[in-house]
Amino acid sequence: MTTASTAPRGELTGQGPVRVALLGATGSIGTQALDVIDRYPEQFEVLGLTSGRRPLDREPRFKVGAEDPDFEERVTELVTHPDCDLVLVAIPGVRSLRPTLRALEAGKVVAFATKEVLVMAGDLVMDLAGEGQIRPVDSEHSAIWQCLWGESRESVSRIVLTASGGPFWSRPELDWDEVTVEQALNHPRWSMGPKVTIDSATLINKGLELIEAHYLFGVDVDRIQVVVHRQSVIHSMVEFCDGSTKAQLGNPDMRLPIAVALAYPRRLPGAVASMSYTEVGRLDMEELDGVRFPSVGLAREAGRRGAPFPAVFNAADEEAVEAFRDGRLRFSGIVPAVESALEAFDAGWRSPDRVGLDDILAADAFARSHVHAKLGPER
Repeated sequence: MTTASTAPRGELTGQGPVRVALLGATGSIGTQALDVIDRYPEQFEVLGLTSGRRPLDREPRFKVGAEDPDFEERVTELVTHPDCDLVLVAIPGVRSLRPTLRALEAGKVVAFATKEVLVMAGDLVMDLAGEGQIRPVDSEHSAIWQCLWGESRESVSRIVLTASGGPFWSRPELDWDEVTVEQALNHPRWSMGPKVTIDSATLINKGLELIEAHYLFGVDVDRIQVVVHRQSVIHSMVEFCDGSTKAQLGNPDMRLPIAVALAYPRRLPGAVASMSYTEVGRLDMEELDGVRFPSVGLAREAGRRGAPFPAVFNAADEEAVEAFRDGRLRFSGIVPAVESALEAFDAGWRSPDRVGLDDILAADAFARSHVHAKLGPER
């Protein structure tokens, strides 16, 4: 299995700005990526983008609306275009899977901000990826990637993913049956989209990141630890076989991992504000409470089982979060809905010799159907 590269590739184009295809330009990651690109116009150019309902004040060569009936065909044309140097994937969910696979097949460098692609189809993605072709954008995976620059994978003892704990870690008295959407969206540290923010409140996001790290870096799920770090200054760590540990630290600002992925192996001066470590004062770590937050354990087991169980985990969560947001499911029901889908899928799964894309998409559809059936019709 190919793992995310640690070897410098040099300039992507040799001369001129790196031409970027941005999938998901109007989301949280997309808008921050555009900010980074606009601040370094001599180094980056937006070749094309996909956008949601929010208007964008720019007209690149390629522009695809989310409601375009030929969306997939036009996005595929964009990400495989000869002038495209790098594809930044920031479309949430399963819709980003096929364009990502097409980009990798075309030999493009792909920067991942959409963890669902690797969670659903990690083996397929990594088998397609050549050396240096994948760059992580999630802050935790960017941190791990940076810690691994210049290191051999054989020397890695374990990966430590840090979690902020979301809005409810320090509120054990809170009745989760009564949690509102507004409360779940009130993240104490990060500015993210609504789906990721709610996943952070259940810690399902950390489970998804655990699976993503497993595929990206070729490390077994049982050698990936999750710890709660409320200050969100240490973005993740790597422990090596000699007992030493590397950590990547910085302000909780997604523009930093975006800048690292876009500019690698260079660093962009002033990408984000520098830290004042004397003001931080202390860095605390806490054990994950697996009883109160069972989602990481569910994700670890899905990762152990391998494809297509992570796809079931992801799809069930997407449907459960959507149901919570529109009032059909309580916050306390999100993780049980995911667990129910995994159990139901397990009861009928007969593993083929090799799990292909059709199997993954079928598992995705099963999980969504299962959650829908449990919840009843939408409003």
